[in-house]
Amino acid sequence: MQAESPVTSPKCDLLDSCGTFRVLVGVTGSVAALKVPLLVSQLLELPGVDVRVVTTEHAMHFYNPAEVAVRVYSDANEWELWRQRSDPVLHIELRRWANLFLIAPLDANTLGKISSGICDNLLTCVVRAWDTSRPLLFCPAMNTAMWHHPITSRQVDSLKEFGYVEIPCIAKKLVCGDQGKGAMAEVSTIVDVVQQFIQKAAESPLEGAGQRP
Repeated sequence: MQAESPVTSPKCDLLDSCGTFRVLVGVTGSVAALKVPLLVSQLLELPGVDVRVVTTEHAMHFYNPAEVAVRVYSDANEWELWRQRSDPVLHIELRRWANLFLIAPLDANTLGKISSGICDNLLTCVVRAWDTSRPLLFCPAMNTAMWHHPITSRQVDSLKEFGYVEIPCIAKKLVCGDQGKGAMAEVSTIVDVVQQFIQKAAESPLEGAGQRP
């Protein structure tokens, strides 16, 4: 079950954060979203790390948010939180809260949105508002044929030009039955990369988490 009560307001939830390094995990609509509960649990095992999740609606087709050990934010929370001019804006609050943004998995659709600057849901609004002095890591995940489409490499390159860091996809037999590249990196690999950024931030506290290992 989720560690946070469902009646806890997003603002209070973020203020109650207890970690010294805060990781925001973004989840999009790839079957690799099945691994999100495992990914979050392994991130929480890193010393001093606190985690929150922001999800697209389609991503929740592949996993149950109740099985994630931390608060999961969706589009509904964005609109429920803001009712008048003095209210906080959730995608800005999440952007302020996080030291590192990890999008795992990043599906082909959201890859296209981010590379084009589209921000039509909570997750992509966080990306558009992201402080680029802080790390944003992305883990592509899609069918092999989609991965090999010419537009994909251009879009991945665009994200790298923004300063975002790719954790490359891998080749394996996909859930659809195809064999080839496009599977999300292993959870252990993703956690290792995040840990490198945490260590770098600890070594350079005055410069903060924006430094790349």
